[in-house]
Amino acid sequence: MLINDAFAQAASSTQAGADWLSLLPMFGILIIFYLLLIRPQAKRAKEQKQMVEALQRGDEVITNGGILGQIINVSENYVVIEVAPTIEVTVLKSSVQTLLPKGTLKSIEPKGKIQKNKTIKTTSAPETKKVEDTIETSDNNDNEAEKNTEKK
Repeated sequence: MLINDAFAQAASSTQAGADWLSLLPMFGILIIFYLLLIRPQAKRAKEQKQMVEALQRGDEVITNGGILGQIINVSENYVVIEVAPTIEVTVLKSSVQTLLPKGTLKSIEPKGKIQKNKTIKTTSAPETKKVEDTIETSDNNDNEAEKNTEKK
């Protein structure tokens, strides 16, 4: 009924060696997670921080919200971005996602943009002349509406 002291000591010594071997796969998984997930994420965060700190006037950027523009002014925490010739937006410096190469904004032209000054010219019946007149009239109305909103 009683266990020999020598038998009890032998059983405990083999158990201690097995504990280290059972932990070996767990350490392997932790090393793989570090190499595949944690290290690359930290590297990207460091690059993003350096890019945000190096922002300067004239840089072309994209914000996290998808706004494209050119930087007009940089302060400690904020950046003023010119979205269109008369439209400026103030955003947090940390919301700048990507720094674009110089001249990228000039090369981008929206596909859905309608040019107002185009008229339809055909050499058929007088009905097409009426269509051209209505297009020009709507363009003039649009220009007047824009002037009125600018005055306000």
